Amino acid sequence: MAKLKKNKIKEMSLDEKMKKLEEYKSELAYQRSLLATGNTTDSPGKIGSLKKTIARLKTFINLDLREEQYM
Repeated sequence: MAKLKKNKIKEMSLDEKMKKLEEYKSELAYQRSLLATGNTTDSPGKIGSLKKTIARLKTFINLDLREEQYM
């Protein structure tokens, strides 16, 4: 999975962001399971990139939820 850019995330709806978050979480779990079983991943920096993308998605989801709360 490719890293999501800030502009792409802003264009998404809240539901799309939630779906992407679940996809990235499952991909992170898969990559971690590969490491736990002793296999190698495609790219050594992939786990770090996934974690950053998940954090970015969570940030924008929280911003959207706060906007809805105050409206």
